[in-house]
Amino acid sequence: MKLASLNQGRDGVLLVVSRDLQRAVRVPGIAATLQAALDDWAQCRPRLEAVYQRLNDGVEADAFAFDPATCHSPLPRAYHWADGSAYVNHVELVRKARGAEMPESFWHDPLMYQGGADTFIPPQAPIRLADEAWGIDLEAELAVITDDVPMGVTAGEAAHHIQLLMLVNDVSLRNLIPGELAKGFGFYQSKPSSSFSPVAITPDELGDSWKDGKVHRPLVSHINGALFGQPDAGTDMTFNFPTLVAHAAKTRALGSGTIIGSGTVSNYDRSAGSSCLAEKRMLEIVESGEATTPFLRFGDRVRIEMFDASGQSLFGAIDQVVERYDGE
Repeated sequence: MKLASLNQGRDGVLLVVSRDLQRAVRVPGIAATLQAALDDWAQCRPRLEAVYQRLNDGVEADAFAFDPATCHSPLPRAYHWADGSAYVNHVELVRKARGAEMPESFWHDPLMYQGGADTFIPPQAPIRLADEAWGIDLEAELAVITDDVPMGVTAGEAAHHIQLLMLVNDVSLRNLIPGELAKGFGFYQSKPSSSFSPVAITPDELGDSWKDGKVHRPLVSHINGALFGQPDAGTDMTFNFPTLVAHAAKTRALGSGTIIGSGTVSNYDRSAGSSCLAEKRMLEIVESGEATTPFLRFGDRVRIEMFDASGQSLFGAIDQVVERYDGE
C-alpha cells in the first residue's frame, strides 16, 4: 500500500496512491490524516488496503491524477523523529579523516539523535537557509514509521511495529556541527528541518527487497542533474530497522507515527558514490589531504529517489532547490 498527504492544513489530507504513482484518492471516511490512520492502524489498515486494491484495479470512482508537487511529507509533522547512524562504515570514515579512532562500542550500540519534528519540508519545496557558510549538505536516507511501540521491546518484537517506509533528506549544516558537539549536548541548530518522500509505503511493496529488516535497493541521489551516488541501502547496514526501533524504545514507549531514520546510506564499495557531501569530502581528505567538493550553494538542486527492479519509482522523488532565506 502507498500513502501520501496533500499539502493542506498543518497535518495534510490523507491520500491512497496507486502502485505506479499515477492515481490517488482521498479517504475522509476512513481517516482525515495519516496520523489519524496510524492512531487506529489495526482498524484503518484493512480499509485503506481495500481502497488501494480498487485504485490499482482502476475501479475507484473518485480517483484523480496524483501530483507529488501538491504533497507534503507523508507526516507533515510528527510527535517523534529520531535518526540513527546504521552505516557504521560511514562513521568510521568521518572519524578517520580527522585522525580519530572509532570506539569499538559503535559496532554494537547504535548512535541516534532526536530531531525537530514540527516543521518538515515538503518533498518538492525549497530548502531555505540563511547562509551558505553554514555548510549545507544533503543526507539521503531511509526511515520507518511505527505504530505504538511498548518500552523495552526486543528487535524481534519491534519488527512487527514497523508499518511504513519513506525516503529522507536529513539536511545538515556541517560547519555548525563541530561547535555544537563541542558543547557536549548534541545537535540542534546544525540539524534544520528534514524532508521525506512524497509517498510512504508498506514493507510488502518492496517484495524480496525487504529482507532482514533492511531495504535491499540502491538509493539514488543527483545534484544539479548529475548522479552523485547510488549505494545499496541493504549492504553494509550494521543495524537493521528493528534494531534501531528497539534502541529508541529501550527507556520509553514510542507513540504511533514515530519516525526512525537509518542515517546516511553508505557502502564500503565507494564506486557506488555517496549519499552526502561530507562523506565525499572525507574521502578526498583521506586520499589527498584536502576536500575539494563544495557544500551546497543557493540554486543547487538535490534529487533523491529509489526504484524497483523494473525501474519504477517506489516512493516518488525528493526534489528540492536550495534557496536563500530572507526572513519572510
